[in-house]
Amino acid sequence: MPASPILEMRGVGKRFGGLQALQDVSFEVRRGEILGLIGPNGAGKTTLFSTLVGLHRADAGAILLEGRNLVGLKPHRIARLGLTKTFQNVALFMDTDVLDNVVIGALLHHPLPEARVRALACLERVGLANIAHKRAGDLSFPERARVEVARALSTEPKMLLLDEVMAALNAVEMAEMMDLIRALRADGLTVIVVEHHMKAIMALCDRIVALSFGRLLAVGLPDEIVRHPDVVTAYLGRAYAE
Repeated sequence: MPASPILEMRGVGKRFGGLQALQDVSFEVRRGEILGLIGPNGAGKTTLFSTLVGLHRADAGAILLEGRNLVGLKPHRIARLGLTKTFQNVALFMDTDVLDNVVIGALLHHPLPEARVRALACLERVGLANIAHKRAGDLSFPERARVEVARALSTEPKMLLLDEVMAALNAVEMAEMMDLIRALRADGLTVIVVEHHMKAIMALCDRIVALSFGRLLAVGLPDEIVRHPDVVTAYLGRAYAE
């Protein structure tokens, strides 16, 4: 029996002037699953993430987290309710050490002494406790991606939105990040992953949502999505489906 939904999108729309970035988008995310979000550039993936966490306000529809409508709430209130995203362009404070970059997220729920303990635990979870006092600007790109994940974890999310955390990683680094995402799900997190690497999405995700030009194309199991005619036409190409 499928798990109950933790998040429901019902007819969500978002317009920027004359551009309809999201149009009547509806799907649910089941508690404890890893859901993939795919689509061509400009499909609306990052806009959808930003709308979920309150950086953009939906113009239409409802976004329900455990039954509570998030539309109109400020980002910090949505984060306190348990919904957090990473950023596609990793935005660390480069002149600050790794630990303090993560402490910033932990301050959402804790005073400074407890926030530092929480932040160090999150760095331990992503395998970076040994560089907690290293300057963020001196990190490699894979390390920066993991710090971004640790900072999101420090807000104590129920649901984590990962925006292309595997971009620019090599095959070994990508496999390690996938192992980390699976481990976070085992910890009890629900995860949505935006990613262009289809082999990673296929191996990692329980289900996949496909968007194109702000519209929902399909929702289904990975094997179903890669053979869906609309997804093949809009994004994957026939060579992939074959």
